[in-house]
Amino acid sequence: MALQLISSSLGWISTKAESKARHGLISVLSAGPVPKHVAFILDGNRRYARSKHKAIKDGHYEGFWALRKMLEVCMNLGVKCVSAYVFSIENFKRSPEEVEALMDLAEEKLLEFARQGEILDKYGIRLVVVGRWELLPERVQVAARKALDRTQHNENRAIFNMCFPYTSREEIANAVQETIRERLEDDSLDEKITVEDLEAHLRTAGSPPLDILIRTSGVKRLSDYMLWQCSEDTQIQFSSKYWPDFGFWDFIPIILDYQRKVWATQP
Repeated sequence: MALQLISSSLGWISTKAESKARHGLISVLSAGPVPKHVAFILDGNRRYARSKHKAIKDGHYEGFWALRKMLEVCMNLGVKCVSAYVFSIENFKRSPEEVEALMDLAEEKLLEFARQGEILDKYGIRLVVVGRWELLPERVQVAARKALDRTQHNENRAIFNMCFPYTSREEIANAVQETIRERLEDDSLDEKITVEDLEAHLRTAGSPPLDILIRTSGVKRLSDYMLWQCSEDTQIQFSSKYWPDFGFWDFIPIILDYQRKVWATQP
């Protein structure tokens, strides 16, 4: 019994010390150049589940909690916009059981956002659902609308782009279609279509330029995610960790690398 109490006390001290270390490190890092927009490709949930001999849906649930923790880290650091590749349009090709489990998870978490806001209210985050809403089940669309209504007043502090169901090629194609439709409806507009015209019609319009794109699980490809947004000055980072295992101490070296590169390009 005494050994258990000592072990518990040491664990509490260790946790408290680590928490202080995290807060101290974030304070130091936030004094330097901080990315305005960080995007994540949440890869490895299924492989994580298999490696732990768990059901695939459990991997996705643990992936959500990893996302929540990283969102909070980003907010404490001073990041203004976080984007997450939650569900690709291509993911509808997975087994009906897995798709249904993902839709259940999305509905559950969106309704949680709608009921109490949690982290969104704490940091004044405005939720944006980025993607083709009409492909989602009606129940998920209803939950998304409730969550959006809950956070629409958070306009000037921070943005969380929940990308689902999304692909970059669809986003770009839609931007072209919307730009052409706008020209056809308004003869006063210049017939020439510019890069700025298309950017104004992207589904992520209103978000700051993308500074860092992070993909987990060791896979080094973009998988049709934010191809337009990361075409210029975005720093692309790959982590070997499965997404549910990715955390604070994996993120910090990426921020340090970002700061080093920013300082190196300053005159």
